[in-house]
Amino acid sequence: MRVMLSVLLVAGVAPAAVTLPRTAMVCGDVMQSTPLRDAPVSVRSLVAAPADSSLIALFESGQAFPEFLEATRRRREGWHRISDSVSIADSTVVRARAVPGTWRLLVVAVDACGDSMQQVPYVARLAALVESLSVRIVLPADGATVQGSHRALDGRRATPTYVLLDQSGRDVGCIVELPRAIREWTHAQRDSLSSDALHEYRADWYTADRGASIAAEIVELMERAHAGEPVCERGGVAS
Repeated sequence: MRVMLSVLLVAGVAPAAVTLPRTAMVCGDVMQSTPLRDAPVSVRSLVAAPADSSLIALFESGQAFPEFLEATRRRREGWHRISDSVSIADSTVVRARAVPGTWRLLVVAVDACGDSMQQVPYVARLAALVESLSVRIVLPADGATVQGSHRALDGRRATPTYVLLDQSGRDVGCIVELPRAIREWTHAQRDSLSSDALHEYRADWYTADRGASIAAEIVELMERAHAGEPVCERGGVAS
């Protein structure tokens, strides 16, 4: 495993403010009994859904990041350490500001989830730097329907789940659970590596990446949606 990490991780990157424990991340449903090889493949949506007033209402009911951060109880120290050290590449901010329109990013997240902790502070900082992008966070209890229609590649409901809404309130893109750089790799390895090994890899990857991948992928969602090519990589429900 360490040999694989030495090849895959970016060399020479300073450590993040906090690393993940080598334990389950409390980030989604328990794995379903259906083998992963039988789960539906990812869906790449190329047509924006109609405007959805329920998504708009859910977004408006959500918490701004400072409010969510203040309410954290699980992993509280880690959330605050990462939030205090976040930085976003200037090039990523420039790209985001160049996308015309007004964008709302609905995030389903929970403080107990290590993936949420390692991603959401960067997404929130991006939004703070880009006037046209706003972020609201809802807990899984309120966002269960969104999670049900935007599932991880193996069919689980997972956190974090990001759904991008355009200025009309249409669902024009999503990212579920993990940035693309580790999303497909993790899915492919789930039934060949132990849970501990997967979490170990993800922890080290987050340490090296420092939020760069999720911030860039959010900007890509905006760019693709503006170009009329909304994208959402997700799984269906395993039967």
